[in-house]
Amino acid sequence: MELLEIMKQRRSVRQYKDIPIPEEILTKIMDAGLLAPTSMNRRPCRFFLVTDKDMLAKISCVKKSGGQFVKDAAACAAVFGDEAIADTWMEDASIALSFMMLEAQEKGIGSCWVQIAMRKGEDGSDAEANLRALFNVPDTYRCAGILALGYAAKQPVSHEVSDEERAKVTVI
Repeated sequence: MELLEIMKQRRSVRQYKDIPIPEEILTKIMDAGLLAPTSMNRRPCRFFLVTDKDMLAKISCVKKSGGQFVKDAAACAAVFGDEAIADTWMEDASIALSFMMLEAQEKGIGSCWVQIAMRKGEDGSDAEANLRALFNVPDTYRCAGILALGYAAKQPVSHEVSDEERAKVTVI
């Protein structure tokens, strides 16, 4: 499939079928994150792939709102960047998450990015700290987001680029 078609079809999916994702597909999604470019090739990202339902339920509660559907996903990937290695950890982790989303779409897997950085837990705690505690990683590891993964319960309508959107492009 052409890359632009994959981009058009990629939509945020928050409802999933109760079907596990084959290991070889999960491996390719993770490989996409590992292949993502990083500033000065510092490679500060660390990836956690979760398929355990109990852990998915715990992850779904690390922030106040917007991540509860993670418990119903077949898997999720948390992407951390070590700020001791690169001050571009947020950009590097975000690019990795984006690459993973595109690979998931190409493989027929729905995904949704769950923002973690700068978010709070239900009790006002720091969502990143809550997630670091679950994965037992040092404080220098910052989490840009979690990517929920699963077979979509319903297929969202594809995006199209409108003339209004194209008007946002200035050619000089």
